[in-house]
Amino acid sequence: MAAHFGRRLRKGAVTTTVAAVAVAALSASQAPDVTADGHGRRTTADTVPTPDTPSDDSATGNSPYYTDLPPLNSPSPAPTVGTPVARGPAEAGIPATVLDAYKKAESALRTAKPGCNLPWQLLAAIGKVESGQARGGRVDAEGTTLSRIIGPQLDGNGFALIKDTDNGVHDGNSSYDNAVGPMQFIPSTWAWAGRDGNGDGKEDPNNIYDAALAAGHYLCRNGWDLSVQADLNRAILSYNNSQDYLHTVLSWLEYYRRGTHEIPDGTGTLPVGRSDDSTGAGPSPSPGTGSGSGSNGGSGSSTEPQTPGTQTPGPGKPTAPGKPTAPGTPNPNPPATQPPTTVPTPTDTVHHLENAGAAGLTATAGDTFTERIGTRAETEDGKAVGKVRIRFTVLGDTDATFTGGETVATVTTNSSGVAVAPALRAGEKTGAFTVRATVVGRTVPGLDHKATVTERVADALARTDATALTCTPGGEFANQVEVKATYKGAAADQVAVTATLVKSATDPAQNDKGPYFKDADGKAVRTLSGLRTDAAGLLTLPKLYADDTTGTFVLRLTTAGGATLDVQLKVTEPEPSPSPSTGSSSEASPSPSTEPEA
Repeated sequence: MAAHFGRRLRKGAVTTTVAAVAVAALSASQAPDVTADGHGRRTTADTVPTPDTPSDDSATGNSPYYTDLPPLNSPSPAPTVGTPVARGPAEAGIPATVLDAYKKAESALRTAKPGCNLPWQLLAAIGKVESGQARGGRVDAEGTTLSRIIGPQLDGNGFALIKDTDNGVHDGNSSYDNAVGPMQFIPSTWAWAGRDGNGDGKEDPNNIYDAALAAGHYLCRNGWDLSVQADLNRAILSYNNSQDYLHTVLSWLEYYRRGTHEIPDGTGTLPVGRSDDSTGAGPSPSPGTGSGSGSNGGSGSSTEPQTPGTQTPGPGKPTAPGKPTAPGTPNPNPPATQPPTTVPTPTDTVHHLENAGAAGLTATAGDTFTERIGTRAETEDGKAVGKVRIRFTVLGDTDATFTGGETVATVTTNSSGVAVAPALRAGEKTGAFTVRATVVGRTVPGLDHKATVTERVADALARTDATALTCTPGGEFANQVEVKATYKGAAADQVAVTATLVKSATDPAQNDKGPYFKDADGKAVRTLSGLRTDAAGLLTLPKLYADDTTGTFVLRLTTAGGATLDVQLKVTEPEPSPSPSTGSSSEASPSPSTEPEA
């Protein structure tokens, strides 16, 4: 699972010593910039400090996670002090369906975000730490876990405080959120990070294909390149804000990079150590910080501590005023305790959000919106609130995204209380959509910003050649019509074009005779819509045919933006062929008659 920041697995001295030696030996066999600290934890030359990430703004809400480290790979491990601690069954592979989900997610991200360089081994490392590879691969044929994997409720009792955000739909808890599924997403994160990885039309955090793809996209946001150590560290810490979590995941990442293999589903073994395990040597847990369940998937238990100074006095006379109480005797008149003073955070003071940017944003399909969305956080009396995290989410039937291809972006307000969202880029879907701004960590009404994507346009259409277009009745035109669309002199790509055989240059009604196109069934059609120019602004129309009607006809092409072009088509009877030459001839003249002789 994914861990509560600051809590550590407490082990006895022998366990700590052996684990330190094991990790140090493993680290020594890794890359030159990988070392082990005094506790045997894996570190790098480019260590990134833990970011200031609120629990409800991480993938897992900083829930508990498994702390078991990989088996020691060294063929000659260093000698240990005392009795070696069994490392449990060595990591014997990854369940087949789970491994397939990781590799498919890597492949998808290689296409969607090639600059991220996401390795499937990172997903395997996180899956190992979060849920023991979906509880040893206990999934069905579609990749859905046979039973839900649910972490402790995040009620602030030893864990983060995250009140319910999904009405219990995913975690079955309508009071608080719990991390859910093999990759342990909290519902509020899944709401925007969820993906459909197996193509069944659903985004299910309990499905390893969906969860692995969502984790990949989550780790690849913010333009991170995971082949760069600093970005890799940031991405892992954003998943769970703990340095120990970072070191554990990096250890498994290195282990899986050295090689693994698939095993049958359901045959994997679960790790045993958890970050919220308070058993064994070490300091006692603070009052009210109950431990989670022993398995990775149950609510944490807690005990109600007594508040100092609230003990109930035993029977007897009250102590006389001013007279000291005998040692060990409860004070029958304890002084009233003052509740601790809580200084409100900037987030606590936000009362509402105001629009601080342009209203009614519009962009042409495929273009970047010229104006950016700004939101101002204000107190009840209208004062600006700085250092507040604002989450911008793209909503609606649109493929518009922020720069980098994400539909969610979180920005901190400046000293003027304003957070400016990253630039929006329009997709190919036209129409209106919404970008909703909300305050991270506080329930106040969101602020909706409206945006519209319009059709690509052209202001001119022209034929690419001047060849006359002629045909005989019942025949087909030898040349196809090719045109180029431009906008302000530049090629207009992906512009929608409609082609219609009209009755005349002055009558735009569709003609019912003369030239025609053919549909897929070979039937005559005289209007084609949905045609689009290519990247160079060019469009070649389908072949034209003629019926038996002769005459001059008009093909009209129109585009969004008002460009129009009329193309003349002629259907004429063939010219009569000249008769074959037969030479000159003269009519025979009658022979002169001769009178018969008498």
